[in-house]
Amino acid sequence: MILLWAGFVALILLLLALDLCVVNRKAHVVRTSEALAWTAFWIALALIFNVGVYYLYKHQLFGIGREIGHELTGQQAALQFFTGYVIEKSLSLDNIFVIALILTYFRVPPIYQHRVLYWGVLGALVMRGVMIAAGAALVRRFDWIIYVFGGLLLLTAVKMLIARHDNLEPHRNPLVKLARRLFPITGDFEGPKFFTHINGRRAATPLFLVLLVVESSDVLFAIDSIPAIFAVTRDPFLVFTSNVFAILGLRSLYFALAGLMDRFRYLKMGLVFILAYVGVKMLLSHHHPIPTVVSLAVIAGILFVSILASFLGARRDTAPLASPIPTEVSTFAEITYRTAKRIVILIVGSTVVIIGIVMLAMPGPGLATIVLGLAILAVEFTFARRWLKRVKDTGVAIKDWVSNGSDNHASDDR
Repeated sequence: MILLWAGFVALILLLLALDLCVVNRKAHVVRTSEALAWTAFWIALALIFNVGVYYLYKHQLFGIGREIGHELTGQQAALQFFTGYVIEKSLSLDNIFVIALILTYFRVPPIYQHRVLYWGVLGALVMRGVMIAAGAALVRRFDWIIYVFGGLLLLTAVKMLIARHDNLEPHRNPLVKLARRLFPITGDFEGPKFFTHINGRRAATPLFLVLLVVESSDVLFAIDSIPAIFAVTRDPFLVFTSNVFAILGLRSLYFALAGLMDRFRYLKMGLVFILAYVGVKMLLSHHHPIPTVVSLAVIAGILFVSILASFLGARRDTAPLASPIPTEVSTFAEITYRTAKRIVILIVGSTVVIIGIVMLAMPGPGLATIVLGLAILAVEFTFARRWLKRVKDTGVAIKDWVSNGSDNHASDDR
C-alpha cells in the first residue's frame, strides 16, 4: 500500500524536477507552440496512466482494490478516473482566467510567469493532497456529508453565475496584507527572485506577492473542485491521482489559452451547468444514483456546447479579459482561433446540411434543416452565402407563384 502511494508521489516529483531543472532551467518566455506541446504531453500522460489504472484494479496489483481504495473492476476504475479528470480539467479552465488576471494586475514580465506558476502548481499539489485526505475521511465517517458537498456545489454554481472576474482585488488578499506586515516589499521585480535584501534586511519582491495570490486562489477553487470529484468516485487513490494530473497540465494550458481568453465567452456558463449537474448528482446519490458513463456524457456535452457557442458567438464580452502574454503569442493565438473557428463551423454546418438532405426522404423538416446548415456555414464561407441566397430567392419565388395561383383560382371561381 505504502509502496504504491510512494511510487506515485516519486513519479510526480521526478516530472516536476525535470520540468524546472532540465527543460525550463533557464527563464524564458513560453511560446504558444511550446505550451501546446506540453499540454498534449500532460494529457497523453494522464491517458497512459488511465490505462495503468485499468490494469492495476483489474489485477489488484500492489493491493489496489483490496487494502487501497474501493473494490472496483478495471473498467469501473478507469471510467471513474477519466470522468474525474475531465471534471477537474474543465473546472481548472476558470482558474486559468483568474491566474491571467492576477499576472496582468501585477504586471508580471512574461519571462517570469513560468516560474511563479511552477511553484504555484507545486503548492497546489500539496494543498490538494491535504484537502482530499480530509474530504475522504469526512465522506468515510459521515455519510451525510455528501449532501453538504452537493449543496456547496450548487451555491458555487450560483456564485459563478452572478460573479465576474474583472472585479479582482489582490491588494485586499489577507496573505498579501500579512506579507506586507512581515516584510518590506521591493518596488520592482528582482529577476526571478521571490526574496532579496534591502540594506541588509530580508525583503519580498512583487513576485512573492503574486505567488501568494495564486496559491490562495487555488484554495478557493479546490473547495469547489474537490467535492465535485467525490460525486464521481470516493476512492481516495482515484480522487488524488485525477486531481494531480489535472493540475500538472494547468501551467502549460494557461500559456496555450491565455491569448484566447476573451474568445471563450460562454465557457463560464458551461462550467456553471457542470457544477450544478454534479451538485444535483451528489444530492441524488443515495436515492437515484446516476451512472458514471452518463455523467461523463453530460459533462462532455456541456463543454462541447459551451465551446461551440463561444466560437459561433458574434459579440464579445462587455469586459474582455486582457492577455498577459506577449503580442506575438496573441497574434499566433488569433490565427489559431480563426482556423479553429472555420473548421468547427465547416464540420457543424456540413453535418446539419447532410442531416437535412437525409430528412428530405424521411419524416422531418428537411428543407428547414438544410437552410439552418447553410446559415451556419454562411458565417465563414462565401459559397454558403450564395447558396443560402439562392434558396431564399427560390423560396420567395415559390411563395409568389403559390400566392398568384391562389388569386387566379379565386378569380375563376367568381
